[in-house]
Amino acid sequence: MDDVAGLVGRLMSVARVAQDSEADDDWHAYWGLVWETAKGEGGETAWRGGAGLLGSADVLERKVGSDLVGSVAEAHEDLRSEVATALMARADVETEACVLLSLARGLGRSQDSRAVPVLVRLSGHEDAEVRCQVASELSLTNSGSADGPDVRALIRLTRDQDADVRDWAAFTLGFQLEHDTTAIRDALWTCTTDECDEVREEGARGLARRHDPRAVPLIARLLESEDGNRAFILEAAAILGVPELLPALETCEPDSPETDRVIAACDPVRRARLEGDAWTVVVELERLRSDLGAALSSPRYESVHGMQVTHRESGDTSYDVASLLSRAGGDPARAAELVVADLTGTAVSGPRADGLPESSR
Repeated sequence: MDDVAGLVGRLMSVARVAQDSEADDDWHAYWGLVWETAKGEGGETAWRGGAGLLGSADVLERKVGSDLVGSVAEAHEDLRSEVATALMARADVETEACVLLSLARGLGRSQDSRAVPVLVRLSGHEDAEVRCQVASELSLTNSGSADGPDVRALIRLTRDQDADVRDWAAFTLGFQLEHDTTAIRDALWTCTTDECDEVREEGARGLARRHDPRAVPLIARLLESEDGNRAFILEAAAILGVPELLPALETCEPDSPETDRVIAACDPVRRARLEGDAWTVVVELERLRSDLGAALSSPRYESVHGMQVTHRESGDTSYDVASLLSRAGGDPARAAELVVADLTGTAVSGPRADGLPESSR
């Protein structure tokens, strides 16, 4: 790794090229170098280089410094508190919108709740790009309170004059956060009448994740429409999991695996069968390997039925039950054998399963 001066010089050269050209490729090259630099050597050199730019008289240097230390926070958890402290101090005196946007991004990546008042203050900035950045960062740095100042700021931003700001605020409020209050539902309901298609869809999806019955006709209408993001509309339908959506789902390529998965979530008979098979997998795992602990879950804000299996050597592994049963040809006993093979490397019967668990952590 270069020394601090060399690091800063290289970054500034790339930043000035991007600023002069305004070309997407040059900005991509800039951000690639920022991230590569931030990840190196535990982040210490990048942290010193970025921090040294925060008080510069040059606007671009302050922006680059903010971008760099924000990326350091993203890459190195042990430096997040220092980064947040430095960026909050700079935010108190900064006036340039492009730098404030970078400061907001860095404060979000710090995931430090002390930064919430700063982000809330910036949510009222006159520049729409700054407000938009704040709306996205409040998913990472927030108060954790359903009625916190950050949530109230997001609710206000869902009524912003700028459509992109409203879209990001609705996405963060409805999808990224899992708070559920009357005020949040009212804000999401208002979003469903927005003039912007994306905002309307985010409002409907946010209501669906909270199992608000008003979302059912909204999602049905979106399913029957050719417009919008079909993937997340289908996901919202699966979360709702109600038979009232079956007629609309029949119009959505019913033979596709994704649509069939959603139909199974909304069909009471198929859903009950899946839940029964999931429990059978747990029972079979106990029979095959009593040292493996398994637990089922059906998160309120997600469409999946999950199973977490604990093994003393491999730790915790999470499975999407529907995907696991699909791998097993619909046979719960075989699904249990696949889990044992995945976690222990030992095939219980037949050849060892190829592939990995649906997700591991």
